[in-house]
Amino acid sequence: MTPPFLIAKELKDYLTPIFTSQIINQNIAEVLKTNGIDTLNLGKKFFTSGSLLTLEAWIRKSKYKIKNPNDLTVNFSQCFLIDADVYYAQGPITQALDDMYPELKKTHQLVYWVSRRFLVNRDKTFVRNLRSKSRLFIANSKFCASMYQKWGINVDQVIYPPLDCQHFKSSTSNPSNDYVFTYIGKETKYSILNKIASTGVKIKAFGSKSKDVPKQIQKNKNIELLGKVTDKDLVGLFSNALFTLFTFTHEPFGYIPVESMACGTPVITYNKQGPGESILHNKTGWLVKNDVELEEQTLKIWKKGYSPKIRNNCSERALEFDQKIIGKKWVNVLNLLEEDTTIRSINTSYKYITH
Repeated sequence: MTPPFLIAKELKDYLTPIFTSQIINQNIAEVLKTNGIDTLNLGKKFFTSGSLLTLEAWIRKSKYKIKNPNDLTVNFSQCFLIDADVYYAQGPITQALDDMYPELKKTHQLVYWVSRRFLVNRDKTFVRNLRSKSRLFIANSKFCASMYQKWGINVDQVIYPPLDCQHFKSSTSNPSNDYVFTYIGKETKYSILNKIASTGVKIKAFGSKSKDVPKQIQKNKNIELLGKVTDKDLVGLFSNALFTLFTFTHEPFGYIPVESMACGTPVITYNKQGPGESILHNKTGWLVKNDVELEEQTLKIWKKGYSPKIRNNCSERALEFDQKIIGKKWVNVLNLLEEDTTIRSINTSYKYITH
């Protein structure tokens, strides 16, 4: 569930949400409609698909004019330049690419190296335009806010993304604890993951299709690649794991650690960026400084385990990110906008601008 969707569900009693996007999959539109959320599909044509579609949309940087100036507009997209009451920032694309660079394919590294200066300048200019066109600029984590602040962008406040804790919760009182769970995708640091698995740690990994995963990971006998899994299966996989290992290159917030904690399973990851904010060291997981410590801590917990109390700590910590808690923060933001005499009048329509 995406942040716009979960937030919209919590705010339905307060306003009438409308999802606006350059392109909306019909299946997604039907899911939104089932949940009482209308959509406005702009029907823009793209030449790519999958993750490349998002990159193409970001490079093209579309402009969009809200037809009803009295609509309250929240922009969740890095691909739309519009006049918005709130822009919800989730991190500059080029700073993500900088962190992900060492793990990219050689051809992708070359393309990015050649075009980096142009892309960074374009990114900065677009973000500054977003800031100037948005009454409030909200980041999804303190780390995320710091990236914009380094560019001289004023961030008004931080609101973490919401989690559906009615769905993500422990599915068993007797977890198997016979494997380590992980996510693999474009942000994964594959090199250390492969090294840890080669020491004998049994790992189950979900996420990217096998063909998109480096051959060293595909061939590692201690890594079971599950590909994409359903939300229901995901809860069971989190719940039965001894712990979740999160090896990332760039993560402004990080849903994986929070989802894992919600299912009662602690997390081992780096003490930086978004996960460094959500995980409580030695209470809901373990935060390390580098790859050497990551390997050491993983092997220690794999062999010796941990106190059962940690699972309870995890479930309690995750509740702080529950959609109802985060929804109230958004209601406060909207109330602030309504009370501000410099804000135009607002009717009951609420547009989310998404990718």
